Amino acid sequence: MSVIGSDNRNLRLGVRYLVLILIALIFVLPLLFMMMSSFKPSDELLRDTSSLRAFLPVGQLSLDNYSGAFERAPVGLFVFNSIFVTGTTVLLSLVICSLAGFSFVFLQWRGRDLMLSIILATFIVPFETIAIPLLLEVSKLPWLGLDGLSWGWLDSYRVQIIPWIADGLTIFLFVQYFKGLPGELIEAARVEGASWFQIYRRVVIPLSGPVIATAAILKFLIMYNQYLWPLIVVQQEQYRPVMVGLQYFFQLNPAWGEIMAYLTLITVPVLAFYLVLQKAFIASIASTGVKG
Repeated sequence: MSVIGSDNRNLRLGVRYLVLILIALIFVLPLLFMMMSSFKPSDELLRDTSSLRAFLPVGQLSLDNYSGAFERAPVGLFVFNSIFVTGTTVLLSLVICSLAGFSFVFLQWRGRDLMLSIILATFIVPFETIAIPLLLEVSKLPWLGLDGLSWGWLDSYRVQIIPWIADGLTIFLFVQYFKGLPGELIEAARVEGASWFQIYRRVVIPLSGPVIATAAILKFLIMYNQYLWPLIVVQQEQYRPVMVGLQYFFQLNPAWGEIMAYLTLITVPVLAFYLVLQKAFIASIASTGVKG
């Protein structure tokens, strides 16, 4: 019986690993195809799509697609714009949304539950329904800069950052995580005379590594992949992000090799950010003792 039980466990374990490998291939193969195609001429790239050669470094490999991509569009500028806008928005969002989540969970104030319900209700509102009203609003807002007072936020970094700092999903993630923290820690800190901000900064935030990493990754992906909003609020090339820059490669005759090279270049920051946050996520779980 023990031999049979051991065989069943090994079979289940083998099936589990097989399923995980298949899932991993579903996500890895498109990236591998993109990377391998970025080194091939467009005609060879299209021919290889009907065979496994599309996933292998075979054929006439070169860096011509990458040089062509930089000649066709200011790739470095677009990547910088996206990283700057995304990074700034993520940092501000983590601060604002974590403070909002803290107030919803630990502070008592009139209308708290109603306000949280309204925020959660924004999940069901598609962005496309508010894009035009939001565009009209930001086009008339004042801004005090180094050149003095000006009107309208169009063609700027701020129009891509400020409207996206606070969002219902990030607030909801912090609210749900904060509800799971031990209430005894908050009570002990209050007994010791700590202010609410001190509790937030010295007690709650150090225990919130997993939710911070999760919220940062989700926010990063949302902001880095922004297309519709930058498309309608940014007309000057100097402020365009990577997704809007993709249009440069579909004008006249699309060069698929250059498109794959461009996509590979703009994917690197996403993978790097994910790997860094993944390590921080695992380290924070190990240090806080949070069970998955």
